[in-house]
Amino acid sequence: MQRALRTGRRPRSPVAENQTPLDAGLHHGATAPYEPLSAEHVEQLIDSALMLMRDSGVAFELGSEGLAILRAAGCPASEDGVVRFESDQVRDALHSVAKSTKLWNRAGTHAIDLDCRHTWFLPGMTCIKVYDLDTGQPRDSNAEDLATVIRVADALANIDGCCIPCKNVARSDIHGEIEEFSIMAANTTKPLEYLCENARSLGVVIDMAAAIRGGHQELFDKPYFLQIITPLPLNYHAMHTDQLIQAVRAGVPVSVGTLPIGGASTPITTAGSIVNSLATDFAAMVLAQLVRPGSFVIGSSDVCFMEPATGSIGNFAQTSLADLIMCQVRRRLELPSFTAAAGYSGAAHFNQDAVAELTAGMLQTFFSRPATLDYCGSLDQGLTYSLHALLLCNDLAGLLRTMWQGVQIDASTLALDLACKVGPRGNYLAQQHTVDHCREHLWNSRYFGPNMPLSSAGAAATDLYARIDKDLRQLLQSHHPEPLDEPTAVRLREIREQFAASHRA
Repeated sequence: MQRALRTGRRPRSPVAENQTPLDAGLHHGATAPYEPLSAEHVEQLIDSALMLMRDSGVAFELGSEGLAILRAAGCPASEDGVVRFESDQVRDALHSVAKSTKLWNRAGTHAIDLDCRHTWFLPGMTCIKVYDLDTGQPRDSNAEDLATVIRVADALANIDGCCIPCKNVARSDIHGEIEEFSIMAANTTKPLEYLCENARSLGVVIDMAAAIRGGHQELFDKPYFLQIITPLPLNYHAMHTDQLIQAVRAGVPVSVGTLPIGGASTPITTAGSIVNSLATDFAAMVLAQLVRPGSFVIGSSDVCFMEPATGSIGNFAQTSLADLIMCQVRRRLELPSFTAAAGYSGAAHFNQDAVAELTAGMLQTFFSRPATLDYCGSLDQGLTYSLHALLLCNDLAGLLRTMWQGVQIDASTLALDLACKVGPRGNYLAQQHTVDHCREHLWNSRYFGPNMPLSSAGAAATDLYARIDKDLRQLLQSHHPEPLDEPTAVRLREIREQFAASHRA
C-alpha cells in the first residue's frame, strides 16, 4: 500500500520540522534495493563465514561468562578460549534470532521499526572532537556539546533517534559513560542508541531506562534504547560479552559490530573482510540465542580498508561497495543491517569535499537500505562532529524519503482519459489534475534553492555553508526539547549518585 503523499509548502521553522509522518522510514515495496552480487556469491560468503567459524574459530576471554555459556552448550573451546562453532548451530541461531524489533520513544507512545523495511537516521558516533561554533576549529568535545547536538537532533524531522554523537572527553570513564545517557535522555524525546565500554555502565543505564519507562518489565516490553557493542574482529573480550548477556536478559535490543580494517585486522580484499565480519557477527548471535532464544541481537560490522602507503582508512569506493554487499547478505538472511557509511565523511572540515562525500554516501542509501544510518554528522574520519553536516544530512534524508515513496501506477497517475481529452495540441497547465498532483515527489529542500522554488527565498545568492549556519543558529535559539518530568529526573540523579557512592566504596 502506498503511503499518503504530503503536499504543499514545508514550514520554514526548524522547530516545526519536528512533526514527522507516523511511518516515515518505510521504503519496502515501492522501489527495490540494489544487489551487486549474484545469489550464488551471497551464499558463498555466508558459507565461508561458517567455515571460518568452524575451522579457525572465534576467541573469547578466559573466565568470561560468555565463554562459560558457549562451553556449557557444547561448543568446542581450546584452553586459550578459541571457540569453534558447528555450522548447524550457527544456522539455528540465525533462524532463531528476532528479525525485527521496535525502539520506543521516551514516553513510550511511538516506536520506530528496526527491520528490513525501514531506514532511520541518527547522529553519531562517539566523536572525540567538535567544530567550535565560534571559531570553526576542532576542539575536544564536552558534556555541553553532547547536549547541544542532541537538542539539535531532537528538532530535525528526518533524524529519528539519537546515538552518542560526541564524547565528554574530560570524563572518559565509567561515570562519564553513565552521564552521557542522562544527557541524551534529558535533551530529546526520541529513541536512543547507547554505546559504552563497561558492563557496569550498561547496568546503571538499564536501571535509568527502566525508571523512565516505569519498571524493568515495562522496559522489556517497550525498549527505550538499543545497545551497541564493538568487539574486535573474531575476538570478544569479557566487557563485550558481559554487555551482550546483560542487555539480552533485560530485553534491550543489541547491535554487535566490529570495525575491521582490511589489510590490518582482516584480509585486504573486500570478500575476505566481509567473511571475517560476518563470522564475528554470527558468533554474537549464537551466544545471544543461548542466553534467550528469540532475542534481538543483530550484527552490524562495517568494513573499511587500509591504504598501505599512508595507513589511512575509509576509501569511499571500497567502503561503499562493501556496505552494499553487507546489506545484501543480511537481507538474504532476513536480518536488518545496522551498518552504513552514509552521513560520514573523511574530510577534515565541513567544506566542498565533505558535501560531495556526504551527498554521495547518503544517496547510496537509496540502494543499500540499511535499517539505520548512525553516523550522520561525523567528519574527519569519525573524529570530529559537525552540526552543519548534521543539518545537511537531515535535508538529504528528506530527499531519500521522497524517492522511497516510489511512483504510483494507477488510472489517476496514468491520466489517459485526461490526455485524450486535452489532445496532442493541448496543455495541462489549467487542469485540476495538475493542481492535485503538482507537489507529489517534490523534494522541498531547505538548502538547495536555485532550481527548487519551495526552498529558502534568495538561497541561491548565499553560500551553502551560510544557509545552513543561519538555520542552525536560529534552531539553537528557538528549540527547547520537552524536559523529563521532575520525579523521573530526580530518580535518575539518585541512581547515578548511588552508583557513584558504591563505586568509590
